[in-house]
Amino acid sequence: MGERKGTNKYYPPDFDPVKHGSLNGYHKTHALRERARKLSQGILIIRFEMPYNIWCDGCKNHIGMGVRYNAEKKKVGTYYTTPIYRFKMKCHLCINYIEMQTDPATCDYLIVCGANRKEERWDMADNEQILTTERAEKEKLETDPMFKLDHSGKDKEKLKKALPSLSEIQDHQSCKKDDFLLNSSLRRRFRTEKKVLAEQEEKDDAVRMRTNLSIPLLPEQEEDQKLAALLTYQAPDSYEDRKHIKRKQISSRSWFSSSSSSSSSPGGAAGSLLHKLSLQGKEAAVAKALASSPSPLICKRPGGPAVRTQPRGENSKAETDAGGKTTEEADEGLAKDLGRERGEGLGALSSLVADYSDSDSDPGP
Repeated sequence: MGERKGTNKYYPPDFDPVKHGSLNGYHKTHALRERARKLSQGILIIRFEMPYNIWCDGCKNHIGMGVRYNAEKKKVGTYYTTPIYRFKMKCHLCINYIEMQTDPATCDYLIVCGANRKEERWDMADNEQILTTERAEKEKLETDPMFKLDHSGKDKEKLKKALPSLSEIQDHQSCKKDDFLLNSSLRRRFRTEKKVLAEQEEKDDAVRMRTNLSIPLLPEQEEDQKLAALLTYQAPDSYEDRKHIKRKQISSRSWFSSSSSSSSSPGGAAGSLLHKLSLQGKEAAVAKALASSPSPLICKRPGGPAVRTQPRGENSKAETDAGGKTTEEADEGLAKDLGRERGEGLGALSSLVADYSDSDSDPGP
């Protein structure tokens, strides 16, 4: 026990206060023991606390502010009369060494190597905080009376600008000096909020019971109201409504459609037949024009060879076709054939429209 520390009250017989000075001198040990093993090199081992958050360069892990290390403290320079100390410590998560030193000019610590600082600093001017007086400005205020007078005038102007806000802050703080009034206002607010929450809980319970849900309901937001206003609910159409809509579509559909659209549409056969009938009607109109036209024209009889027609009374001799009939006889036969075909086409058309309208009705679900 006597060899470990010099704080005991035992003094050996050969102890000489003049020669040894103290028990540590008698035992030839330093008072700091192992922490002073490198004191001959100007290095003292101390307990160092991390001043801010950093990232270790060795293991890339985060080291929080306040983590403590056994660091080697060494004096590396001075700032005016203030010494600058450097601290070297080993990361507790890897073998990397971190070195930091004091910065008396900014009252901060600088990282020399081994780590990177997590940037959490801000500008005091941007945050409207009170700025510290610079050293040069402070010296000038102490030595130059004119500069001090000018500086005091600027300070008074700043005070006039900040006086309304300061008075508002004081009035706001004065309202909170009475503990009883503050407690009463808080309890009144809590009761109001509790009542509102209870009413909302009753409404939620009613909705859950009506919809048979067992999940908690979130409070209604403005976006939910807008979305609900955009939704529209409509009952499905009945059989009679669908039948009426389909008949309306059929009646409004064009009869004389092109061959491509009629072949692709549900009524493609009816469309093609209507197209043929329209062409036959055009041929009948041409035959009628041929009968009344004074100029020679060439027409084609359906299923027969071409016939050349001339006005009557112009030539005494009538030309004959390949079957041995005269031109007048051919005209009369063509008109009869076209009339018969047109009558058959109109009959087929009426029956087709009746059948088509009945066959396209919806049989119902």
